[in-house]
Amino acid sequence: MRSFLWGGAALVALASLGGTAGAQQVADAVAPETGIAPAGLALSGAAAAAMAARDQGIPVEAEDWMVAAANPLAVEAGARVLRAGGSAADAMIAVQTVLGLVEPQSSGLGGGAFLVYYEAATGALTTLDGRETAPLAATPRLFQDEEGAPLGFFDAVVGGLSVGTPGTPALLEAAHRKWGRANWGTLFTDAITLAETGFAVSPRMAGSIANDAERLGRFPATAAYFLPEGQPLEPGDVITNAAYAKVLRAMVEEGADAVYSGPIAADIVRTVQSAPGNPGVLSAMDLALYQVKERPAVCASYRDFEACGMGPPSSGALTVGQILGMLGSYDLAALGADNPASWRLIGDASRLAFADRGRYMADSDYVPVPTAGLVDAEYLAARAELLRGDGALEAVAPGTPTFDHALIQADDESIEFPSTSHISIVDRYGDVLSMTTTIENGFGSRLMTNGFLLNNELTDFSFRSHADGVPIANRLEPGKRPRSSMSPTIVMQDGAPVLAIGSPGGSRIIGYVATAIVAWADWGMNVQAALSLPHAVNRFGTYDLEAGTEAEALAEDLSAMGYEVNVRDLNSGLHAIEIGETLKGGADPRREGIALGE
Repeated sequence: MRSFLWGGAALVALASLGGTAGAQQVADAVAPETGIAPAGLALSGAAAAAMAARDQGIPVEAEDWMVAAANPLAVEAGARVLRAGGSAADAMIAVQTVLGLVEPQSSGLGGGAFLVYYEAATGALTTLDGRETAPLAATPRLFQDEEGAPLGFFDAVVGGLSVGTPGTPALLEAAHRKWGRANWGTLFTDAITLAETGFAVSPRMAGSIANDAERLGRFPATAAYFLPEGQPLEPGDVITNAAYAKVLRAMVEEGADAVYSGPIAADIVRTVQSAPGNPGVLSAMDLALYQVKERPAVCASYRDFEACGMGPPSSGALTVGQILGMLGSYDLAALGADNPASWRLIGDASRLAFADRGRYMADSDYVPVPTAGLVDAEYLAARAELLRGDGALEAVAPGTPTFDHALIQADDESIEFPSTSHISIVDRYGDVLSMTTTIENGFGSRLMTNGFLLNNELTDFSFRSHADGVPIANRLEPGKRPRSSMSPTIVMQDGAPVLAIGSPGGSRIIGYVATAIVAWADWGMNVQAALSLPHAVNRFGTYDLEAGTEAEALAEDLSAMGYEVNVRDLNSGLHAIEIGETLKGGADPRREGIALGE
């Protein structure tokens, strides 16, 4: 048994936990000696049953409410809020604050999020933009060397240079003000308790730490937490985070202002500006000026449905909507899930949509984006005609959607690596929430302050500002929000929500969400089966097939059609809830999440 100190609290390392019973046995054994709460270790019976159902491809069913997210401790925190009568927005706050503790590599207070919300009482569907913003001192050449050449990706990521103004704390408060029913302070209880009394490091968190140990080890505060005594945390290690609990307690008392002003804000700025080797330009003014923006949802028709999500600065709803809009011209139900012809259509529709994404999509507060034109039915029908044939498109190019202005833009070259997390919630009042949350790359900038990691969201901008003298829409500009692929989606039918879905996964998020909707809507798969479907994703011409799954069987046929094929791991994290006579929830078996409901 290992024992460490971090933030003034003991860290106790345990043997690996063998399921619910094993976790409880270990918890019972150590609790009298250490005071660590067993609740930080063991799954409830409901959570264990949900995990078993997920792995067997069976949706979780419920009558009144449901929550699906990436870690059982976070899901159970949300479930307690919903059970007590809280709203979907209330439960999201409990889920997010626990995720920031137990899945810090993916999201947290130092990052940002996009939220799509359906309010049953009014029938209103809207979105909240909690995306990070570029510092006012940033310039379009921030990620270029002295000769104007783009920096290497990780040369830009690791350290202060990549840190944008966090949006998640402000988003939590904005959502609560609009849709909250529970007392604000009660929504932090689970996260504070786990941070102060201890939680077991999950296999996924431990694996992420081991894979990134060198970069995590560059900064003392980060290394002290994730690499105690110079060694990565292991699955089953029980750790505390007193500094994170202190921030949450400050938020209970002061709201989001606790992060955007005062000593916590000063620590964020100091950490960014003094990062050894790669300091950044984030300032106290950037934090003080940050605002969440409410924006109209972007919707695209598909069969009898409307797929609605987050518009610019996200490319999610537009690109998912374009893919589905083009596929609507073809009978995928008749072709079936195992037919390579289905995947040719899906793959090339995705390529065409990504061509438009690279040319036109960015923060619409800074550059004109033809949002309506990109999902216009006539435009997508014309693009869909390009899919007719039997082989892969030899080349794809951006289309010419209708603009209400003249504009010339060059194609984007930004790099987007997978991390992120997704939350889907339905409450007893009929409100539906779909939120994707991130610190961008795994562990973000690798800078840690006050118990949470800071994002590297600025590297979602194009490192180049121009191509052959033509400006790139997603170029970096002061105060601008970088383009994202996050695709939190609520699918509507006859004015009512029928599916809440989303995923992490970098720019492959778009393909994960679009194909899961196709599997559910066209191929008759239940919501869990749709999330478990083997992945086949094509963004830029190469067809990525998920290694070790039935997707590998498509390789020969897709190659014969003219595609370059790459068999690789594809680690999505889809979480979805189907809304009908009952609620049916699913969680991606590739990660650690579950769906719970009653």
